Formats: sequence, structure tokens, C-alpha cells
Amino acid sequence: MKMILASASPRRKELLRQIGFSFKTMPSVKEEVITKEAPEAVVEELSYQKAVDICGQMAEIAKEDFVVIGADTVVSCWGKIMGKPKDKEEACQMLRELQGKSHQVYTGVTLAWKYKDTPAMFHTFHECTDVTVYPMTEDEIKAYVDSGEPMDKAGAYAIQGLFAAHIQGICGDYHNVVGLPIGRLYQEMKQRNLV
Repeated sequence: MKMILASASPRRKELLRQIGFSFKTMPSVKEEVITKEAPEAVVEELSYQKAVDICGQMAEIAKEDFVVIGADTVVSCWGKIMGKPKDKEEACQMLRELQGKSHQVYTGVTLAWKYKDTPAMFHTFHECTDVTVYPMTEDEIKAYVDSGEPMDKAGAYAIQGLFAAHIQGICGDYHNVVGLPIGRLYQEMKQRNLV
């Protein structure tokens, strides 16, 4: 079965390769529409939109069975959803809110699969991981933002990068914080005979 990742995220690609998946990348460029408020509902909604978009495109061109993986990750701190920062100031503000506290990272995943002569099928789930950040000084926050690393990351940090120096601990799936709960994804696919 052909596998398509509906994301351009280098971290998600690396995680899929890590467990031996062979796949093509076809990022969804459709405008995201958020109608939900709870972070777990938001990531499920956005992952579903990405998967449906690419599944529709694949259904028109594919000559074989395929599965699309759509994913979206957000950071939630005290009920406030944090996506990717727009600029350095917003990145600094996000880190000020996260430092010295615990927050949650949610990733929603949607599987969309289609066999040649059947309608497409969909399955959506989410994973949540608690992350605790050590207290940070203003200088540490600015130095981290100046590194450029937080600019394309939900919550303005990469747990697998320089920000590891500020992580006190996590409760849950580490890979979920990186951007894809790879173990859960594999199990969900296995249950549906997609691997």
C-alpha cells in the first residue's frame, strides 16, 4: 500500500523513517479552518482537513491502494493554544509563558485510506504529552530565540534541539512532542491492516 505524508515537517519525515516506513511527501496547502476550541479537538480537526485534502487529490491520480497520514501539533498552556510564532517577539512571549511551568502538547493524526474500488475511509485520534520546563532567564529566552530554532515550531521550541537544556521532564510520548506519536500511529495502522 502506498503511503503519503500530508506534511512538509522534517521531524515527521524523520520519525516515519525511524520505524522503517517508506512514503512520499505531499503537503496539504489548503487553508486551515478552525471551528473547535479544545486543543485535542483542534488538532484532530486540522489533521482531518489535511488528510481529506490529500486523499481527494490521490483518489484522482492513484492507480494503487494508498494511505494518507495527516497530522497537526499544538502546545496548550493553561487552556491557551500556541501554534507557530509569527515573529521573534511572539516566540519570546510564548517561552515566557511556558518557562517554570507544565503544559500539554497535543498531536492529532488522521489516517485516510482507499482501496482501488471502494470509498475512502478515515480514522482520527490524538495524543497528549505533559511537558515541564525549567525556569528561564530573559537572557536564556532571547538567546534561544536568536538561535532561530523556535520559529517554525508549535509553542516556539524543539524538544529534540537546543531547548532540551530547559526541559525538566515529560509525562507521555516523547515523539508526540517532536510532532508525531509514532508508536501509537503504528498500532492504529496495524489494527486497520494498513502496515
